[in-house]
Order: sequence, then C-alpha cells, then structure tokens
Amino acid sequence: MTQVGEGHETAADADGPVMTFGAPTVGEVLAERYQLEEHVNDDSAGRQVWRGIDVILRRPVAVVLRYPGGEPAAEMLQAAVDASRVIHPNLVGVYDAIDEGSRSYVVREWVDGESLRELVATDGPLDPARATAIGHSIADALAAVHATGMVHGNVHPGTVLIADDGRVVLADARADSADSVESDIRSVGGILYFALTGHWPHTEVHPSALPDANRDASGNPAAPRQIRAGVPAYLDDLTMDLLDTRVAAPEADALTAELARLDAAEDDYEDAGPLRFTQSAAAEPARSTSKIAIGVAALVVIAIVGLVFGIRAISSSGEATPTTTTQAGTNAGADAANPSDEQTPAPSPKKIPLTADMVRLVDPPQGDRRQVGEAKYTVDDDPDTVWSTEHFNQAKFGNRKKGMGVLINLGTPRRLSEVTVETSSPNVAMDIRTGPSDPGDSSAGDKKVVDTYKKLGDGDTEKTEGTREVFSGFDPNQKYQYVLVFLTELPKADNGRYQVDVEKIEVTGY
Repeated sequence: MTQVGEGHETAADADGPVMTFGAPTVGEVLAERYQLEEHVNDDSAGRQVWRGIDVILRRPVAVVLRYPGGEPAAEMLQAAVDASRVIHPNLVGVYDAIDEGSRSYVVREWVDGESLRELVATDGPLDPARATAIGHSIADALAAVHATGMVHGNVHPGTVLIADDGRVVLADARADSADSVESDIRSVGGILYFALTGHWPHTEVHPSALPDANRDASGNPAAPRQIRAGVPAYLDDLTMDLLDTRVAAPEADALTAELARLDAAEDDYEDAGPLRFTQSAAAEPARSTSKIAIGVAALVVIAIVGLVFGIRAISSSGEATPTTTTQAGTNAGADAANPSDEQTPAPSPKKIPLTADMVRLVDPPQGDRRQVGEAKYTVDDDPDTVWSTEHFNQAKFGNRKKGMGVLINLGTPRRLSEVTVETSSPNVAMDIRTGPSDPGDSSAGDKKVVDTYKKLGDGDTEKTEGTREVFSGFDPNQKYQYVLVFLTELPKADNGRYQVDVEKIEVTGY
C-alpha cells in the first residue's frame, strides 16, 4: 500500500540530502503516543512512511518521517499544518505535525487500500465511468483546498488513494512557489489521462517516474480516444482541455460540478451532453480570473465589462466557441449545436507490405506440418491462392492440437494499428498473439510459439461473424515484430467436416 508520496518530483531534493542518523525502529513510540509498527516505503522526497498506532485513541495512523528535522523539514511541517485545517471526505486527515530537531514527522490518517498508481499497474487503464468518479472526487477535494486560499501542489497517481471501501482520497500536500491553483486543475486532467491510458503527461503537469504520454511528431499528447477504444467523446474533450494551456482552466468548483454531472450519468454517456464550463476566448484576448459561482440547480454566467468568463447553461448554449484547439487537435470548447468537434487526425496507419519470406505456418507437434508452404498464399494478393486447412472431424482440430496459424515476422519492431484476416467462411474462432521472437520453423519451434505467445487483449477468443475480421487493440506505446494469426476452432464445411480457407492477411501500422 503506497500511503503517501510518489508525487511531483521537481522539489524532491530541494532541501538537500536526507541524513541517516536518528533512524526510527519498529516498536518505537514517538511523542509518547505514536507507536511505529511497519516501515511501508520511502516517498519521492526521501521521507520514510510508517504504519503506526495511536496508543491513546487506539487507531491506525500513517507516520511520514524526515530526518533531520528543523529547517530542512519546515516545508513538510507547514504543508501538514495547512492541510490539517481542511476537513473533507476526499482529503486524508492530518492529525499531528511534530519537530524534534533531529527528526520531524507528520501523523495522518491511515488508508487501507491502494494508490491509483498501483491500481492501474495491476489492473490496467480504468473504464471511463470509474475514471470519471475518481476525477470527480479529486476535483471536489481541491475545491475545498482552494476555498481556503491554499494550493495542494502534489496531485499525482501516487497521492490519489483508493480505499478498500471505495472512498477516494488525496494525500500529501506539498506545494511550493512553482505551484498554483491552475497547476492543481491541470493535474486533474493528468489524473483522468493516467486513469484512461496508464500514462502521465509530463510536459503538461508535474514530471514523474511514470511513463510519459504517447505523443505525435509535434510533441502533443495523443488523446485517450486515439489510444484506446470506448472513451466517450465528452470525457476525451474534457481531459485534453484540462491539459491544454491554451484553454483557460476552470475553477475547481466548476470542474467539480461538471464531473459530478458526468459521474451521475454513469454509463449513459450519450445523454451526457456537451461540456458546461467552457470558457469563451473568441470575444476578448484576455480571460477573466473571476471565480465562478456554481449553483445546485443551474450554472450562472458572470460577466465583467471587457472580459468574458462563461459557463454553458444546462439547457442552452449562448457562448461563442473558442477558436483555439487542444494539443491533441480537439476543439477547445464543445458547442451545444456542434457537440462532436473533430480531432486533428493522428498519423494515419498504412498497410505494411508482406512477402512470402515474412510468413510461415505454425502447426504444433501434433500436426504433420504438411501445409507449411501454404502460408505465402495469405499475403500474395492473389485471390485464387489461399491457405486451405485440412478437413477435421471436430471443430477444434479433432482435439489433436490447440490450433494452427500464420506467424508474421515484420523484420523490425513496428507500431501496429490493425490486422485484417479474410476467410472463406464465418464462425472461425481466431485471435491475434504476439511474442518476442521466432524460435524456429520446426515442430519444437511451433510448440514454443503456441505455449509462449500472448493473446492480444484479455477477453475470450470469439468466433467471427463474417468473412472479414479486423483485430485492433495493439498498445500504441509498444512495438511489435512477431505477430501470430491463430485459429482455434473451425467452421463446418459442406461435407460435414470442419475446414476453412484463409484467403488474405493484412497488417497496418506506422
């Protein structure tokens, strides 16, 4: 459990090296109250994080300890004092801040659960509904922080904690002079981007050890919808607008209201409608920084002479659409009359030429390998030549083997978009698998391919509904050289046995 830290690392060593004398030990009681139980980890600033027990109140606590204390720990202690003044269900509670000179420590709420960083590392990118709910919780916490005049300064997947009971909390405020209300808001866009893609947009928010966003030739981050299927347009637009410094950042309470509306929509995304806090930039060259007042029943447009900072009303849209675009090419503001703004297209994938020497048949040891020369017919662009499987008495190759397939060696690692397979009949159970190498054109090599190659995606292999199947789902941040088109179940032929022709295989990529 990452209980703190792993946040913005630009100031990690601002106070100099952390010294090693006065190291805490298991069982030690600090301030005659907080007993150290377990050293959990060290955060990105070199501070130790312990699980402890408040021996007076008999409750678990997290102890964040830095040694030496005194001046080097002043920023940590002041941030804890400031954070203790804000009570909110989506903020980790701060209980105590103590400076002993030789060491200093902050005592705060212990959260049973895991960080967003750990959750995505374990389960992969989150579904849009859950990503929205997490973003909503963090924006709500920031609204409470900003209302006091404070800045959090450390919104990051390592400081977003998801408790076992589902509660989402933000920990470890660590603001410095470089941080601002706007940087907090941009970081919410980073949280949404990370939850949806598993990548952290370094340039747009704080640097981190997490993998950077996938970027185009101009250095702009690819929109979540360009990376994975199923991300709703409204959530894609919102995420990219928050990351785009050319689009004015909303106030935290306006962002909270919008995310609350989207969170309430759950899976009914088509009814979510356009964004409702879009700022107008077309009428004036400068944007107002006036705070937006959000009502429960409606959003109010506040106008200041010469400047416009608009909120789109729930039932109508009267504001001009900004002419600037996001870094991913999406329109900076979604107008109600045109809710589906077009994105600047990413580089178009192109067909990768395949030749006979780039493909071979994979027939596991139970097979007789009599058809090994027919793989070339799947890439020769001749409609009269095909790889025709033998006839079997059962759909699953007579239970003699796991399946058969065509192994493609692209010659060099490539970023891929799709694999298209054309067959003579539907109802073929077929999937795409990838591996690090070709162990050899032999029975032993075929067995190793089948045993070690990983299937693209984590779903079950499904039967094709037509004769032309398109497989996507390739990681845009990964390059592939060896791709296996693998058949695990055959359709019934006219003679009552099971067989299919594989007529064409195409691969598109970058």
